[in-house]
Amino acid sequence: MLENPKRYTITAALPYTNGPIHIGHLAGVYVPSDIYARYLRLQGKDVAFICGSDEHGVAISMKAKKEGITPQQVIDKYDGIIRQSFIDFGISFDNYSRTSSKIHHDTASEFFRKLYDNGDFIEEVTEQLYDAKADQFLADRFVTGTCPKCENPEAYGDQCERCGSTLNATDLINPKSTITGETPILKSTKHWFLPLDRYDDFLKEWILVGHAKDWKTNVLGQVKSWLDDGLKPRAVTRDLDWGIDVPVEGAEGKKLYVWFDAPIGYISSTKEWAAREGKNWEDYWKKDDTKLVHFIGKDNIVFHCIIFPAMLKAEGSFILPDNVPANEFLNLEGNKLSTSKNWAVWLHEYLIDFPEKQDVLRYALTANAPETKDNDFTWKDFQARNNNELAAIFGNFINRVVVLTNKYYTGIVPSPNEFSDVDEQTLAELKAYPAVISSSIERYRFREAQGELMNVARLGNKYLADEEPWKMVKTNPERVQTQMYVALQIAAALQVLAEPFLPFTSNKLSKILKLESLSWNSVAETSELIQAGHQIGEAEILFAQIEDAEIQKQIDKLEATKKANVMENQVTEPQKPTTTFEDFSKLDLRVGTILEAEKMPKANKLLVLKVDTGIDVRTIVSGIAEHFSPEEVVGKRVTVLVNLAPRALRGVESQGMILMTNNAEGKLVFVNPDADGVDNGALIS
Repeated sequence: MLENPKRYTITAALPYTNGPIHIGHLAGVYVPSDIYARYLRLQGKDVAFICGSDEHGVAISMKAKKEGITPQQVIDKYDGIIRQSFIDFGISFDNYSRTSSKIHHDTASEFFRKLYDNGDFIEEVTEQLYDAKADQFLADRFVTGTCPKCENPEAYGDQCERCGSTLNATDLINPKSTITGETPILKSTKHWFLPLDRYDDFLKEWILVGHAKDWKTNVLGQVKSWLDDGLKPRAVTRDLDWGIDVPVEGAEGKKLYVWFDAPIGYISSTKEWAAREGKNWEDYWKKDDTKLVHFIGKDNIVFHCIIFPAMLKAEGSFILPDNVPANEFLNLEGNKLSTSKNWAVWLHEYLIDFPEKQDVLRYALTANAPETKDNDFTWKDFQARNNNELAAIFGNFINRVVVLTNKYYTGIVPSPNEFSDVDEQTLAELKAYPAVISSSIERYRFREAQGELMNVARLGNKYLADEEPWKMVKTNPERVQTQMYVALQIAAALQVLAEPFLPFTSNKLSKILKLESLSWNSVAETSELIQAGHQIGEAEILFAQIEDAEIQKQIDKLEATKKANVMENQVTEPQKPTTTFEDFSKLDLRVGTILEAEKMPKANKLLVLKVDTGIDVRTIVSGIAEHFSPEEVVGKRVTVLVNLAPRALRGVESQGMILMTNNAEGKLVFVNPDADGVDNGALIS
C-alpha cells in the first residue's frame, strides 16, 4: 500500500458499447470510483480519473448483425448514450476516450509489438471452433454450450454467467454456433499466446503476500483460486473482422483479442488527457510515487489482477495497481440483472421517470452497494432511502436551518455569543467527521462512508431538536443567535462532505448558502466555515417525497418485462401426428370434481384422488404431488379421461386420467371446465 502518493491514476472499467448503462454498472463501478476521485480532488490531490468506451470484440459484431448495421454504427450509437448517462449522473471523469480512436490503436499496437520483440509471446497453431456453414472461425461469444463446471446449458465460449467460471470455447460440452445453430468443427489456425504460467510466482508474491492485508477478501479469494488451479498460456489474438490488426507479419486477418487491447485503453485515454492538459502521461503510469487504482466488477477481477499485471510486468516500465477494489453484483428485485432479458433499470430511462433525482439513485446504490457480496436493489428500498433518510434527515435539517435563518435574521448569518458546553461539543464532533469519513473512503468502504455523512446531518437534527431555537427565540434571542450560528456551520460542512456522494445536492446547497467551494480539510481545520454577516439564499426542497404510485409504476414495468420474457421463451410443443375423428371419438372425456386427496405413501410425485365423474366415484392416481398439496386440489373441477384402461400404481388401481398442462414456468395447471351450469359427468366433445 503506497503511503502519501504524489499523484493518483484512477481507472473505471471500460463499458462495452453494445448497449446502454444500467444501475448494476453504476453501483458496481462508476459511483464508487467517482466518490473516490471527487474526495481526492477536495483534498487537493493530483488526480487522473480515466475511462472510455470498449469498442472491439465479437459482441459488437453480434450486435451489428442483429440490428442490420455496421460495427461502427453500433459503437457510435452506444458511445453517445453511455457518455450522456455519465454526464447526467455526475461521473466526473477527467478523460473519457474510445478504443476505436487512433491513439488507442497506436498504443495497443506498440504495446503488443514490444512484447513480441522481447519474445514474451508463444506462437502456436491450435484447433479452434469453426462454423463451416458460415465459413468463419467462431469467437467465444459466437459459441454457446454446456458449462463443464456447473452444467449450465447456456454458457458462452469465454464465460459461464451462472457460476462465473472463465472458459475457453473448446471447453464447452455440445457447443453450438450462435450464427447458424450448427455444431462447429475444429480447424487449425495460428495465434499468439501470453504465457501466464511464467508469472505465477510473481503474482503469488505480489498479491497473496504483498496485498494480503489491504485488498478485499473477495478479490484475494478469486485470485487465489485462479493461481491454485494453475495458470496457462492465454491467446492474445483472434480470428475476427472487427478490432485492432495484429501488427506482425503472418497475422493477416487477425485482430488483437479484446481482453488484451481493452485495459491498454486506460493508458491511451491517459495519453489523450495528458496531451490536452499539457501533462506528462508517463508520470501517471510509470512513476513509483503514483497510486494506481482499478475500479471494476467481479467479472473483471481475473483481467485486472492477473492478466493485465502480467502484461505490465512483461512490458517492464509500468507501475502495478496499488489496489483493485472490485465489487460483487447487484441484483434487481431478487433476480440477476440481464441486458438481454431487459431486466434492468436503464439510466437514460430512469431520468425520464425521476427527473433531477440523480443523487437519490446514487445514494440508494451506495447505501446498498455490493461491496463484499451480491446485493439486491428494490424500488421499495429506493423509496424508503429517499423518504426516510435523504428527505427526513438531510433535507429536513437543511430546510429548518435555512428557513429559520431567513425568518429570524433575513438570511444573514448571526454573530455568535458565548458558546455553551453543548455548542463546543457539537462543533468538536463536527470537526472529527472528515477524518472518520476519509478513513472509510480510503479503505474503499463507501457504504460506511456515506453512513457517516448522514450522521453529520443527524448531528444537526439532534442539536436543533435539543436546543429548540423556535421556542427560545421569544425568551433568549441572544442564545438563539449562537444556536443558529452553530447549525449553519453544520450545514456548511454538509455542503463539502456531501460532494463526493451527492454532487448535485452539494451544488444546490452551495447556491442556497452562497458558499464558494471549500476544501475537505477545511471542515476539521476551520472554526468558521460560514462567517457571521454572510448572506444566504432562500430555502429550497432538496429531496421531495416519492409517492407509492411512482414506485408501483416501476414495479409494474418490471412485471411487464417478466411476462414478456416468459412469452418470448415459451416453447410450444410441435403438433403430434394427424389422427382421425373416429380415433378421437373413442376418448370418453367427462367433467368431474375431486372429492378427496391424499399422498401416496413413499411416493413423492403421486396423489391418490377420489373423483366424482358423474358416472361414479372412482380412484385416480395422479403425478401432481410436487405441484399441489392434497388440500389444494379438493373441490377442483377437472377434466377426466374415464375410459382409460385401469393401471396399478404401487398397489393402487388407477381408473382414469386427469387432464393437465404446463404453464410457461413449467408448473402444472388443471385443464378444467370453468363455466357455470356444467354438471359432473357432462361429456366433452
